[in-house]
Amino acid sequence: MENEDLIRKAGNYVFTLFKEKLSKKLVYHNYKHTFEVVKEARELAQGYTLAPEEMEILMLAAWFHDTGYITTYENHEDESVEIATAFLRAEKYPEDKILQVNRCIMATKQNQITHHLLEDILVDADIANIGKDTFFATAELLRVEWEIFQNRTFSDLEWAQYQLDFLLSVSFRTQPAQAKFSKQLSKNIQAQRTHQLELAKKKKKKEKKNREDLAQPKRGIETMFKSTYDNHISLSAIADNKANMMISLNAIIMSIIITYLGTKSSIIGAEFTRNPILMIPVGILLATTLASVISAIISAQPEVTSFRLRPDKLTSRRINLLFFGNFTKISLEDFQNGMHDIMRDKNALYNNMITDIYYLGDVLKNKYRLLRISYTIFMIGIILTVLSFVIAISR
Repeated sequence: MENEDLIRKAGNYVFTLFKEKLSKKLVYHNYKHTFEVVKEARELAQGYTLAPEEMEILMLAAWFHDTGYITTYENHEDESVEIATAFLRAEKYPEDKILQVNRCIMATKQNQITHHLLEDILVDADIANIGKDTFFATAELLRVEWEIFQNRTFSDLEWAQYQLDFLLSVSFRTQPAQAKFSKQLSKNIQAQRTHQLELAKKKKKKEKKNREDLAQPKRGIETMFKSTYDNHISLSAIADNKANMMISLNAIIMSIIITYLGTKSSIIGAEFTRNPILMIPVGILLATTLASVISAIISAQPEVTSFRLRPDKLTSRRINLLFFGNFTKISLEDFQNGMHDIMRDKNALYNNMITDIYYLGDVLKNKYRLLRISYTIFMIGIILTVLSFVIAISR
């Protein structure tokens, strides 16, 4: 009979090792999984007439096969071999048996070729989960582990497909495992296939809906664009009217002052000679009207926002192919191709309209900023002119 004391001691050692050193983030490869592998290995081994020494080697390998997870996730089997070897040597276990234990542990590595019945039994015990009705719940725990330790993320459809491929690619190597788990494995494959097809249908339905949303613009979206364009045009017209008013007003004031000073230079010059301080309010008024009219003219002058275009970037989010300042930079052929692309893709059309609105807003911002400067200069200039004139005549 196998050495039950050594196996029990190994189990206690692994329990303590996991409790003290195993990361709590390992929600699948933990003590619970190891305990279940030991249990399944013992039950599967009962289908064969194993020698006590073989059963002992199998149980020891089952206890230690995942201990390497305390230090590494990748290639943990190598670490498991090191931990098992250190423990068994400390127990003065025969070297030839330690080698057999290690071979069983390495057999649990994915896609590893087995060479002995003990290795087949342990591998089947390790993957017994695929033949249980708890497969789907425990598989989600493995998914969490991979996201944490391997930075491997899956969408629900990708994970369903991966699990289906895995179930179809593996098979139990021993007759007892096939007898015990094959029926539930078939059910799991069918359930996984159904789940994968449902997710695939949902994805296609969602993609179709998105395409329909793009291909058939909603009335609310078109109303929003129309209202926004109308507002921009109205605000631009208001800004131009205000600029024209400031240009006309300041031009009239400047013309009156310059004309009057030109025709009455001799008389006014004599007056200014007697009271030269009168030049201050006149100079302030002239400077005010000049600065104000310049700001107003800059605000009213046409502004074209454009940048260098590349034909291969005609659908860029920054480019508005509907604006003459952009499309006149390219050839007629490139413009026609770009317009056809826009007409085929509602997303590209909306991008162009959004870009147009953005640059219209940018132009309006500059217009109103310059108008504010023009009005501010005019207001401050008039105040200073009046104050300086009052001071001049009171002296």
